[in-house]
Formats: sequence, structure tokens, C-alpha cells
Amino acid sequence: MQFDAALAAQAAFEEAEPELGSDWETAADLEATFSSNAGSTAREAYEGLLSLATRYPQAHAFQAFCIYITWQQVTEQTIAHHFETGLRLSESYLASRDGKDQQHLDYVTELMESFRAGLGLDEEDDIVVEFRKDTPKGGD
Repeated sequence: MQFDAALAAQAAFEEAEPELGSDWETAADLEATFSSNAGSTAREAYEGLLSLATRYPQAHAFQAFCIYITWQQVTEQTIAHHFETGLRLSESYLASRDGKDQQHLDYVTELMESFRAGLGLDEEDDIVVEFRKDTPKGGD
């Protein structure tokens, strides 16, 4: 990756304050819990942040923040669920580029490729390419 997802998450979270209005304090509490804990406590805070994000689909910086922290979840616990969550969030974020910061768009695009690769979606494409190379093209 060409950027640090943890630093990008911090910056995006700071940008998200005006987007969340009265829920900012809740988000700040959840983020503090997520950042300073591990295990089930951090996972519960993470799920709380994702839940809050569903209530604010137009909060672009907060949506990007959630994608960045999902990558942090991947690095902590490399399981398909985190890759799938990251891919779903990334695809949703990138479905429309209106009003979104270009840097977040670039970072989320890069993370989406990593989520896809983690799920083996890019490997399948490579296998198909190899299959086509090895397939006879006709002739004799």
C-alpha cells in the first residue's frame, strides 16, 4: 500500500465531526474504545462505528474512516469476514464520487483492490489468464 491506513483513519475521523452532528460524541467514544483496546472490546466498538455509519450514508469522511479501520481489522485478524466487509464498504463508497475527497477516493480504491486480493478474487483472474495461455489456439 502506498499510504498508512491508520494515519488516514485519524485524518478522516477528524474530518467527520461536522458530518455526524449530535452523534459525534458517540462516535468519539467508540473510536477511543476501538483505538485503545483489543479483542472483544475493540471489536464491539468497531461494530458500533459501522452501525453508526449506516445511519450516515452521506458522511463521506466517516465512511472512509470506517473503510480504513476495517483494513486495521484485517491486519489484526486476517479472516474472510473482514475482507468481505471492507470490499462491501469500498464498493458502496466508490459507487458515487460526488462530493468526495480525491485522496479518500484514491485510498479507498487501493484498499478495495487489497480486499479483493485477500479474498482471492484477483487470483482467479490470473488463473484464467494462465489457462488461456496454455489452451491450444487451433491449427494442426
